[in-house]
Amino acid sequence: MRKDLNFTAYKQRLEARRAEILRDRDRGQETDNQSPVELDQSRVGRLSRMDAMQQQAMAQATTRRTEIELQRISKALARLLADEYGYCVKCDEEIAAKRLQIDPATLLCIDCARSQEKI
Repeated sequence: MRKDLNFTAYKQRLEARRAEILRDRDRGQETDNQSPVELDQSRVGRLSRMDAMQQQAMAQATTRRTEIELQRISKALARLLADEYGYCVKCDEEIAAKRLQIDPATLLCIDCARSQEKI
């Protein structure tokens, strides 16, 4: 267990971010952009339909990013409970405290993150 990290503070930040995401996601479901785009050009103009399709694609991409962030947060919280938080999941080296301050859900040290970006 690392002595240089305030695990309680990281846990609180992770849980607060998860709650914020879930709250925003629930609010976003009220104005769902996932429904099929109307194909009848007599009711909706061609440009309006294209705009609706673009908005739908953007909403789907946002949903994917949100789900990935929720998964990262869940993994980080699980690592906190297992006393494995703050160590890289790839090489098992310590993740820099400043890196964790910026993104407490990060699972990789900077070297492993860089090598993964090159792939």
